[in-house]
Amino acid sequence: MTLTRPLDLHRTLLPLRHGGLDPAHRSTPDGAVWRATLLATGPTTMRLAQRDPLTIEVQAWGEGAAEAVTLAPGLLGEHDDVAGFDPPAGPVREAYRRTARVRLTRSGRVLESLVPCILEQRVITRTATDAWRWLLLAHGSPAPGPAPEGMRVPPSPEGWAAVPSWDFHRAGVDPRRARTVVAAARWSRRLEEAAGLEPTDALARLMLVPGVGPWTAAETAQRAFGDPDAVTVGDYHLPHQIGYALRGRRTDDAGMLELLEPYRGHRHRAVRHLLLSGAGREPRRGPRLAIEDHRRR
Repeated sequence: MTLTRPLDLHRTLLPLRHGGLDPAHRSTPDGAVWRATLLATGPTTMRLAQRDPLTIEVQAWGEGAAEAVTLAPGLLGEHDDVAGFDPPAGPVREAYRRTARVRLTRSGRVLESLVPCILEQRVITRTATDAWRWLLLAHGSPAPGPAPEGMRVPPSPEGWAAVPSWDFHRAGVDPRRARTVVAAARWSRRLEEAAGLEPTDALARLMLVPGVGPWTAAETAQRAFGDPDAVTVGDYHLPHQIGYALRGRRTDDAGMLELLEPYRGHRHRAVRHLLLSGAGREPRRGPRLAIEDHRRR
């Protein structure tokens, strides 16, 4: 596939990976990125390999292979429209200059993006990625084709809805998050329709699921729809990072939104490039959060 502008394949697709051992997303020593996904036409495995900044080799196996190739341009950011994003001199412009080959991916798979975001609610990343991996190994299906060993296709909506409560418990998922995953699975048909809605309507559709709030909806919209303006509010770290990057000190959600207002329409894009460039890093002042294990309750 020949692209319209240079691409950084790995960092563009990185938001779709949930932990270094994600059974649905692998990077191999030859530089390729492998994805296992469940499309409308069936399970598929994709292999994407960068030949040069403008050329990506796309291969697919399984029942959904033809659909996967059709969706590949969105996955690779070919539908990511940067028109109107012209930040003034300052941290955002410099961050974008340094990371301009990173695009906003659009997976088009709403439930597959939503479930791991639900698992990430109010827990540290390691807890969520461990749960995602456990559930895919237990309830996913083997990735078709010559996929790397251990890759799994995420469960179908019916599969997620049928995960027993004790398996969520074994995965370290508390009952509240487990109920939200099951509710999302039961709403899956309506949720997948959100890919064709206007951004505001798509976010509202996601938040119809009990237990899905602005944080989860924004994180899902960024991955499934490639929404350039979906700002994550309610995050423990993000306001501090953006405040530090743009003002030199921490702030809260309200302060973050104020700082991002000049980039309205592209606020998530501004955040993504700032974080990729390292502009939001600050000295660590406190201890790491402890891992909360709900299986011990």
